[in-house]
Amino acid sequence: MSLRRRNLMLAAAALPLARPALAQNRRASTLRLVPSTDLVSLDPVFSTALVAVQHGYHVFDTLYGVDAAMQPQPQMAEGATVSDDGRVWSIRLRDGLRFHDGEPVRAADCAASLERWSRRDTFGRAYGAAVDRYDTSDDRTLRIHLKRPFPRLLDAIGKPHSAPAFIMPERIARSAPDQPVTEMIGSGPYRFLANELDSGNLVAYARFEGYRPREGRPEWTSGGKVAHFERIEWRVIADKSTAVAALQQGEVDWLENLPADLEPLVARSRQVKVENADPLGTELVLRFNHSVAPFNNPKLRRFVMAVIQQADYLATVTGGKSEDWRECKAMFPCTIPGVEELGREDFSTLFDNPARMAEALKATGYAGEKVVVINAADSAAIAPLGLVTADRLRRAGLNVDLQDMDWGTLLQRRLSKAPSDQGGWSIYHSTWPSIAVANPVLNTTVRGEGASGWPGWYESAEMEQLTAEWLSAGSDADRNRLMHEAHALALRDVPSLPLGIYFPKTAYRADLQGVLGGSVRYPWNVRRA
Repeated sequence: MSLRRRNLMLAAAALPLARPALAQNRRASTLRLVPSTDLVSLDPVFSTALVAVQHGYHVFDTLYGVDAAMQPQPQMAEGATVSDDGRVWSIRLRDGLRFHDGEPVRAADCAASLERWSRRDTFGRAYGAAVDRYDTSDDRTLRIHLKRPFPRLLDAIGKPHSAPAFIMPERIARSAPDQPVTEMIGSGPYRFLANELDSGNLVAYARFEGYRPREGRPEWTSGGKVAHFERIEWRVIADKSTAVAALQQGEVDWLENLPADLEPLVARSRQVKVENADPLGTELVLRFNHSVAPFNNPKLRRFVMAVIQQADYLATVTGGKSEDWRECKAMFPCTIPGVEELGREDFSTLFDNPARMAEALKATGYAGEKVVVINAADSAAIAPLGLVTADRLRRAGLNVDLQDMDWGTLLQRRLSKAPSDQGGWSIYHSTWPSIAVANPVLNTTVRGEGASGWPGWYESAEMEQLTAEWLSAGSDADRNRLMHEAHALALRDVPSLPLGIYFPKTAYRADLQGVLGGSVRYPWNVRRA
């Protein structure tokens, strides 16, 4: 046998051995996560959807983040100073920050990003109303000149959820604020791979080698955001049983949200860890459409508050495990320190009294209008809520039409202000991390911003005035008083209806370490053992 032929045979014999080795190396360097829903909107400032915020933390960074005590901490910033009169804030950028296209992060990028964000976000609009101008004469120093003191400025630009003040290049941030951006160039730990996006199937990211994490232990959205994986793949799997099977077999590494009814399938496995995803929990919310009948009638909204029972919703979402949920008869999450359960006398007062229920419905003036409940059937946490509401309201005497659809379609449908019997809607359900609705300015579900606010469009000048006073309050006593007043007003007007708090579970392969709790699943600090 010739030497050349012998070498070729040896090389051929070695090929089958190379493929598993390559696959093993690829697995070691790739994190595969199943998101709770498909990524419909790429713009995490335009969309408040949890999946969009989670995507945002892969691609973008913020000037400030928050620690486990929800206190703002420098992130892209070295720090900040404020003038004696409280009207000029100076924020110094860390050295060496770069965007994914190689361009340096400049103060002008930050100014444009904050300006765009302040037109979209509820807290941002309050902040933006106080801003006079930005000074960006030094590329690493951003000066924010205010019309009046805004003591909670760092809380605003460092908020961790819905929607964070993500920093984008100026040329992108200057685009129309009423249109979502599609070019995903950030300065975060991962680059978005636009050429690999396969809607309904795959979202992919590559580690940004130019990212410079802060030093220190990561907590929530602050600290050292170290990216240990070369690549992150989101595998969109609509059928949750299929997703759980893929996790058990090691085909994926992480399920963002583990449905309660499937938890027993993985709870005893040594190959999978199950834990609470967010220590503050997630609030279930029923949102009314205030722009059209029948829920432009506050009496009918209060009637719904009286006939539903939070336990029905919470038990359905958690599989009946009472340790995984908490009733909260309040318009703010009971897991937030200082929140009082002011609605104990308002919730469920008619639940088990059919005679009084019929009498109360008649007193609202309800004329039999169609109640269209649009329901995200592809979301394990949301789909059961529509079923419970439809059943409860039918039994209470309302004319209910339950319409199932996927989450992406619902996000589009909820923008319609058409009458409910002409392609519009009356009710939809959503979930909010408790931290995202923790106080009057953050709580989108009760803000009275009308046409510029959350779909449903509750409008209340009184609520907005209370919010503004809460923001400028000079003492804890004043803030507590104003929050109490805003809370009482929300219980009277019922902009939305809280359905209680549950503690969602996340599940991941046992060889993963460093998974952090928070309002979304963060891509940093996670590594394979």
